Amino acid sequence: MRVLVLGSGLMGKEAARDLVQCKGVAKVTLADYDVEKAKQTCRVLQSPKLSAIFVDASNTDQLVALMKKHDVAINALFYSFNVDVAKAAIAAGVHSVDLGGHIGHATDRVLEMKEEAKAAKVTLIPDLGVAPGMINILAGYGAGKLDQVESIKLYVGGIPLRPEPPFEYNHVFSMEGVFDHYTDPSLIIRSGKKQEIPSLSEIETIHFEKFGPLEAFHTAGGTSTLSYSYPHLECLEYKTIRYPGHAEKFKLLVDLNLTRSDYFVEVNGTQVRPRDVLLKALDPIVDLKDKVDVVLLRVETKGIKDGRKTACTYEMTTYKDTVHNVTAMARATANTISIVAQMIAEGTIDKTGVYPPEQIVPGDKYIEEMAKRNVLIKEIIEEEKPLA
Repeated sequence: MRVLVLGSGLMGKEAARDLVQCKGVAKVTLADYDVEKAKQTCRVLQSPKLSAIFVDASNTDQLVALMKKHDVAINALFYSFNVDVAKAAIAAGVHSVDLGGHIGHATDRVLEMKEEAKAAKVTLIPDLGVAPGMINILAGYGAGKLDQVESIKLYVGGIPLRPEPPFEYNHVFSMEGVFDHYTDPSLIIRSGKKQEIPSLSEIETIHFEKFGPLEAFHTAGGTSTLSYSYPHLECLEYKTIRYPGHAEKFKLLVDLNLTRSDYFVEVNGTQVRPRDVLLKALDPIVDLKDKVDVVLLRVETKGIKDGRKTACTYEMTTYKDTVHNVTAMARATANTISIVAQMIAEGTIDKTGVYPPEQIVPGDKYIEEMAKRNVLIKEIIEEEKPLA
């Protein structure tokens, strides 16, 4: 199979690293506007399968022509490109996957292209990171084992192995994204009704093997497409995991309007966005640098199976690959999108159209493939006594 990777940033680089190690992949093209950056990645990975090429993703004709030379495209660009890349994939007749983008409703707009994708006989799957992405696949897998799904609870956190004050946090993706997830409201389902509640709220204590006590709290975007795929749930919640005290500290910054993207103040006659100042001030404090990060994940699906109350839980603890200097978040994210892209290209996933991950990615095969990459996901199934 021939795979096009758009974007040679961290996720694009690590997706390429995984692809060139897979027997079924014959060719990987790493495309970027900054072609020198792509070439540098090729020098690092040193695979005869891998080559670099220039692409301007805003140039539709150029993008379509490049896509046509491949079987599947992995879009590892910033989410603002997701809609244009999906349109180009349909025009080129090539399958495509992306890392998601609920901010600005990018994913919703991609999902609206279902009929066009079917007509072009291509498969598009957005939201293939960790959250959304891995959690969707595992939630769908757990739900598929139940006769009736009642509750889905999701917990995810990328945290440093050794926390340092003041936030006990180092970012493993854009701090802009972190601010949005902390500032925007969180969509949940409670007592069967969709509603929005403030992010950073309803803090609870959570434990993982070797980690805890930690805290978990609501953040925006995490429930992703699950509320559409499972509209009759009694409960749907997504919470972010951090070290204790983190949410309270960031809530003060949110309450002071320092994280809002639409808030400006005048300083000495100049309009200033406090968010921009805070991002710059936090840069040296929250930069991960060469520290070890960990990704913790728990997906709880509950409902009825054969007349019994049943819970299917999936847990993962993944550490940084210190040999290749790959963060835990990059390992979990890039492996996920690489595996699913290969599933499409090899025909394991053969339905055409546009689907969220929970509706189309086979969870058993996904868990098996992640295990081959030493990303281990544990399944725990618990049954209560039969209902009267």
